[in-house]
This record gives sequence, C-alpha cells and structure tokens, in this order.
Amino acid sequence: MSSNPGRLRHLLSPLRIGPLTVANRVVFSAHLTNYAEDGLPSEQHAAYYAARAAGGAGLIITEEHSTHPTDWPYEKLIHGFRRAAVPGYRRITEAVHAHGVPIIAQLNHNGGQASGMYSRLPVWAPSPVPDPLFREVPKAVDAHEIAEIVAGYGTVAGHCAEGGFDGVELQCSHSSIVRGFLSPATNHRTDEYGGSLANRARILLEIIGSVREAIGPDRALGVRLCGDELIEGGTTIDEAVAVARMVEATGKVDYINTSIGVATSTLYMIEASMAIPAGYALFISNAIRRAVDLPVIGVGRIKDPVQAERALAEGHCDLVGVVRGQIADPDFLAKARAGETSAIRTCLSCNQECVGRMGLNRWLGCIENPRAGRESVPLPLPVPGRRPRRVLVVGGGPGGLQAAATAAEHGHDVTLLERRSATGGQVAVAATVPSRAEFLDVVRNLAAECRRRGVTIRTGTEATAASLRAEAPDAVVLATGARPAPPWWSGGLERVVDVRDVLEGRAAPSGEVVIVDDLGFHQATSVAELLADRGCRVTVITSAMVVGQDLGITLDMETFQIRAHAKGIGQQTDRVVVGAAAEPADGGVELQVLTHTTGATEQVRADWVVCATHQTPEDSLWHELKDAPFAVHRVGDCVAPRRAHAAVIEGHRVAVAL
Repeated sequence: MSSNPGRLRHLLSPLRIGPLTVANRVVFSAHLTNYAEDGLPSEQHAAYYAARAAGGAGLIITEEHSTHPTDWPYEKLIHGFRRAAVPGYRRITEAVHAHGVPIIAQLNHNGGQASGMYSRLPVWAPSPVPDPLFREVPKAVDAHEIAEIVAGYGTVAGHCAEGGFDGVELQCSHSSIVRGFLSPATNHRTDEYGGSLANRARILLEIIGSVREAIGPDRALGVRLCGDELIEGGTTIDEAVAVARMVEATGKVDYINTSIGVATSTLYMIEASMAIPAGYALFISNAIRRAVDLPVIGVGRIKDPVQAERALAEGHCDLVGVVRGQIADPDFLAKARAGETSAIRTCLSCNQECVGRMGLNRWLGCIENPRAGRESVPLPLPVPGRRPRRVLVVGGGPGGLQAAATAAEHGHDVTLLERRSATGGQVAVAATVPSRAEFLDVVRNLAAECRRRGVTIRTGTEATAASLRAEAPDAVVLATGARPAPPWWSGGLERVVDVRDVLEGRAAPSGEVVIVDDLGFHQATSVAELLADRGCRVTVITSAMVVGQDLGITLDMETFQIRAHAKGIGQQTDRVVVGAAAEPADGGVELQVLTHTTGATEQVRADWVVCATHQTPEDSLWHELKDAPFAVHRVGDCVAPRRAHAAVIEGHRVAVAL
C-alpha cells in the first residue's frame, strides 16, 4: 500500500479542540499498558508516549488514572488520587511536549467492573449488580459517596493540571462507574440518580462541573461515551446520542470520544481481533457527530492511514483513534505524512502481545514491534571502529526476517536464504485459513522492511552446513523453524496427520474428522473451520476445559464460537486421546479416548484424525555448525517451538548484538 500525502488531506489537516490545536487528526487513544510501578507513572510510560509523539500523533490520551481508593481492578493501575503521581505526570508531559504534541490524561473510576482483591474494600457501583467477569456484588453508593466520587474526579484533574497535562478525558464508556450510572442494565436506583436518563446522567454532569473547575478554561476536557453496550437492557445508540447532547449543553466540554461494548461482558468488541471488519464502530461516532457540534473521535480497528482518511472524508468523525496501529508502528503518522504508507508496519489485530499480555498481567508489547514497551531501555551503542559484518540468515519466517531487517538497519551486509519459493514460514500457512488472512501482514511488513534496508533475499535456496561454510560469513543466524511431530499414540497411521499437512496440501481429509487440540490456540480451531467449509463433519477434542482456550486471551473465543455453531463443529472437552488403530474395513481410524472427569475410556471412530500438537525444533544445522569458524546464532522455533512473537523478539535481540 502506498499513497500520496495529498490523498490524506483530511487526516493531515489541523483541528481546534477547545483551547488546543492538534496538527493532524490521528489520536493515540487511551488504553491500558500495565507500566505503572507501585501505583505511580513510570519512565516506561514517558518513553512509550514520547515515541508516539515523535512519530507524529496529533493528540495523545493516556491510560486511565484512578480517581478513588475504592477503584483498583487490576494490579498496575495508576493511582491518580495520590499526589505522589504528579512528578511522574511531569516526566510524561515533558517527554511528549518535547515533540510539540498535546497530551491528555484519562480519568476513571471502574465502579462495579472491579474487585476488592487489591483494595480490600467493597466495590462501589450505582446498584448491587455483579459484573459477569469479576463476579463480586458491589455496594450501592449513597449520596455522600456520590459526592466523594465527584470530588475525587476534581482532585485528580487538579493533579493532572499540576503535572502539565493539556487536559483530561472522562472515561464514561466501556469500564466506568459513570457508564454504570448511565446504563439501565446496571442502574436500578429509584433516587435522583436513577430512573430517567436525565437522572442517570446526573453524576456525569456533576463530574464535568467538578473537573472543569479544577482545570480551568485553558485546558481541554473530553468525555468518552459508549454508543452501544451490546448487552441485554444496556445503553444503545439513541440514549448515547441524547447523553452527548447533554454533555455539549453544559458548555464545559471540548470534544466527545466514542467506544463500543462493555470491557468485561463484550470486551471482544472493544479490542476487536482480525475477525471483526475494520471501521465496525464508526456508526457510533457518525450518529453522535450528526447530533452535536463538538469534535468527535471515531474508533473501530482502523489500522492504516487510508482507512482513517476514508472515515474522516465520509463524515463519520472529526478525529480517528488509532491505538494498535501506533503500538505496532510509532511512526504511523510520520510515514503517512511523508507519503510512505507502504513502509508502515500495519497492525495485525492478533491481540497476542497487547491485549493478550495485559490479560496475563504483563506489560503491553507488540508481536510486530519488539521495542514496544521497551522504549525506555536504550539499545546498545555500536562498537567504535567495528566494521560491518557479513551476515547470513537462514529461514524467511518472522524470526529470520526480523533478524535480517534489524541487522541491515545496524549497517551489516545481510543475505537471507529461504528454501521455499516465498518468505513467510508457518505464518504464511496460518494465514490461509478463515478469518486469519491479516496475520500475513507481519511477513509482508518485515519483507518490505528487508527490501528497504538492502537485504538480499534468495528464495528457493536450501542452505546446508557445507554451503554456509563455503560462503565464509562473519555470522549466521538460524531461523529454521520447527517440523510436525506425530503424537506418541499415532502409531504411524496414514490418516493421522498434522494440521500443517492439511494446510500445506499433503493431506485432504474428508468425511468424519476428529481434530485433537493440544495447543489451545488457532491451529485446531482454524483448521476445524477450514475442513467444515470443505464439507467435513468436524469434532474437536481437547484435554482442556474449553476448545482453543487461549482464544479467550486474544478475544477470538466469542467469534469462533459463533462461527463454529453455524458450521456445525462439535466440541468435546476434558478428553485425552490415548491410542489409535486402523479400521481395516474402510481405512478409517479408531481412537481410544479417556475422559478426565470419569476415568472412562471409549472408542471414537473417524475417517481422519488431524493433530494440533507440539512440534520439534528444526535444529539440524545448529548441530552441524557447532564447530564453524564463524558465529552461529539461532532464533524462534529452532530454539524451542513457540508463537510468532518469540521469533520476532529473538530475531531483533540477536541482530542488535551482532
């Protein structure tokens, strides 16, 4: 993808937002990072936001700052109610302002979407309605506690002003006590804060007044609203539009941001995976923009400048929130401005290292950008006087491509050898299945970067120990991947095959197909869909409590289950295959399957069995080159079979150290 900056005239135009002027329409919207240390902003925060400011973002909105001690839903939350946060705020704002970009702090109280595990206090909410994720009955706040909440927003807004922020945004959308008050699904009150929409919006209007008084007229104030909670009896677009009108009527708010879904019940629609179409939530900003005169921010898996420009040109919004796109490439806007959109590392929407790491209580990273979250860690300086090295990289998957691109970036002469006719490795295979095509972007992006850096790529070239020795390089990086390994129980049966055998065309299962899911990720579920689409009758068996259990971490579980139901894919859990035998009559397979919960074993017949099981490192070259007269490194699956992010990180790490 490439474009002329003239085609991005909306995206690259400035805009006035209250007292602020932004240079372009790209917003690095609020999102959790898990970078806080002991409840306070960190150097990791400052470097992370500064990198996106340096890359040209028009406006940065930080992750949420908690406004009250009762709000502590996850460990690494910024406790904005502590004045000790102010010095960290100053480090963040100074780092961002150094690049001439305004930065706004998001304020929030998560309300009933939380737990007392960290605070050891009751969770506060408008009504005692437990959240389906946290499953904790909250305390319905009374009048003096509502006043305390309102005052808390004002206090934290004052801390943010003191810390140099250009404004604040009130998170009233996907995880917020304010959203809890706005929603008829969670607000069952009968006092002046419940019942009619005007009553349910009362606390929001009071908070707006408190915050505006705290920050004064010279800082911007925004409100982020949920346009559709996607839950039974929840807020829908008509009420969201009505609230937006109320917000504008205060005369104290400078912009409205938008969101969709609830961060616990319908989180998969907030941070949507590649299974959800781009721009899917723009109907919300469109409806609100037609109802108010304030600038409106639109969101919805917008991953490249052309999509963003279209959203603006078609009138869906005034600014565009691009989060994962700028995590993957901090220079998103700078490259767009320079007319180099083809050089942007477009987000995969895979959710593995951003949303997925957050769900595991780790700090945010990115499968494509090994520097994401590590911006505060300086790269090693080049050794003075050291000449560029001749580097051979073997293997054109993500690990090899990343190693080649980074080594070339550091001035080395790099050649990449790939035995197949094209680069991509297992990623290229994985991207051929339903709803996973965008995963191939990681290969396209890295291959394009290699070409820009001057890497010589030789496809259709089988590297051997002898050929590598003959090249006499200074260093070799092995990224040779892994190969399928039949499970111990398979008995060498021809109709017991690996998922890669199916995807790479070596096997064409038909009839009754059992898929054995030992990996708990896309391998089994994707092939199940593929074979169901080909007319097979598919059942997935797993020893886990749910098929594709890690799809929950990347927010793919809900959409897979919808498709699986539509395609008639059967699922059996707590089941372990312990043996297999051929059926002489028709060439099928009879499996012995143990049920965990009962200890009973039964026979399951299939025409074919497809295994999503662990692979074996393809490390023969590593062993053959142990005594080579040059440095040999290995990355990714040939070290130990894992997911793509490990290969990318190791490829970068090894190349930096060459």
